[in-house]
Amino acid sequence: MPETAADLNGLRKRMEGALHAFKHDLSGLRTGRASASVLDSVHVEAYGQSMPVNQLGTITVPESRMIAVQVWDKAMVGAVDRAIRESNLGLNPIVDGTNLRIPLPELNEERRRELVKIAHQYAEHARVAVRHVRRDGMDHLKKAEKDGAIGQDEAHGLADKVQKLTDEYIAAVDQTLAQKENEIMQV
Repeated sequence: MPETAADLNGLRKRMEGALHAFKHDLSGLRTGRASASVLDSVHVEAYGQSMPVNQLGTITVPESRMIAVQVWDKAMVGAVDRAIRESNLGLNPIVDGTNLRIPLPELNEERRRELVKIAHQYAEHARVAVRHVRRDGMDHLKKAEKDGAIGQDEAHGLADKVQKLTDEYIAAVDQTLAQKENEIMQV
């Protein structure tokens, strides 16, 4: 039994990881305030690999509606500019030498709805990740039962616990999504 308790804790940690990744993705969705974390999801093709913007320059927030990126390598300015424009965040950097100034436009109703759609996509990815963890746990239980390591009744009881854990994390994803949606849609 201690082994299965450890298995449940492992599943809980993996589901917690999916929830944490979802919250991190949501932090990149801006709600009208400038934040350096807006660019966390932007990756640039640089030096033969995909790198986050914060590894290619310094990100600052000089004003409430402006983000500035000081690119360290002059040769990477174009790549950083292109990556930000193509990031689906609706940002258009202004290039000034090795500096990029990124004004944040006012959020209109249409843009708010787009951000909510993106948040829903992130939520669905998180739910799928949680379900994958559940599937792995259920497969492990079936294998243990088949191998005779646990009995049928114990396997059924543990399967119920795995399902309850899954329901708990799906509900946490839904609650987090609802909070972010409310935050985005507030005027």
